[in-house]
Amino acid sequence: MTHTKPTRPRRQGRLFPEYTIPPEELARRKAEKDAGGKKARSYFDQICPQLIDQHYNWFITFELNSGDYLIDQDIEVAEQKARQIYGSGWLVTFRLNETGTCDRI
Repeated sequence: MTHTKPTRPRRQGRLFPEYTIPPEELARRKAEKDAGGKKARSYFDQICPQLIDQHYNWFITFELNSGDYLIDQDIEVAEQKARQIYGSGWLVTFRLNETGTCDRI
């Protein structure tokens, strides 16, 4: 006589369905993120021509609410300085070059 292990039924779906984010909230977050990105890009487009000659390929970190920025050669240092000053605000980092991109994918 062989003994078989009882198999548990597979549960399908989310592990914690009560933590599901509604689609309206996801759409609101995406719109907020896109608006912040456009605002940061406009700050970058205004400031970049003034700084690109002296600080080419340095990093510039913007605080979106005030429009203030910090520049440094190292991305980690620039972000640490900004976190010390602005706390948990929304920060956006660009590289001072023609495109503003920091890394390659």
